[in-house]
Amino acid sequence: MRVDFDPGDVAGRAFYRLLNSVVVPRPIAWVSSLSAEGVGNLAPHSFFTVSCVSPPVVQFTSVGRKNSLDNAEATGEFVICLASEPLIEQVNASATDFPPEVDEFEAVGLEREPSVQVAPPRVARSPVAIECTLEDTVSFGDSTVVFGRVVWVAIDEAVLVDGHPEVKRLQPLARLGRNEWSTIGDVPRIDRIRHDDWPGHYDKG
Repeated sequence: MRVDFDPGDVAGRAFYRLLNSVVVPRPIAWVSSLSAEGVGNLAPHSFFTVSCVSPPVVQFTSVGRKNSLDNAEATGEFVICLASEPLIEQVNASATDFPPEVDEFEAVGLEREPSVQVAPPRVARSPVAIECTLEDTVSFGDSTVVFGRVVWVAIDEAVLVDGHPEVKRLQPLARLGRNEWSTIGDVPRIDRIRHDDWPGHYDKG
């Protein structure tokens, strides 16, 4: 037996919490940006994914008007740093609702490093930095989806195996419901089945 939920009958924040508990795990865009005045900002956004392969575009969603969104619109640039398990305390701390004049790098105690193609700095201890220029934004109700054209990716050589990122070395964090987080855990592998190899496939010729 299922329990049904009609978004028209459930208060907005309650339905938001419901969705957050079932759309899991959610990767985290740890977004570094600069205000028009040059103040650094760093904040995690757990609505994050790849939008396009060619050209390479990624996206994150700002629920409400967050500093990440304001800064991306003001400067046209941002960096998405990988939120990794060893940095969970700092990732969580950077979600604090600091006012715009507070630099989260300094408040949280994170070392920054310069980016190559954009002005916002990277998190030095993050194993991956995806440098982006603002491609577009699309607003829906109380949220705005921010699309970033990927202009540079920098990956710590320590997480590469044969030139490719290895997920157990990356140790990515993900968000679950409420204040729950997820780490990588077991990583099963299963290859896709080609149609020609599908069980019962017959020879048409």
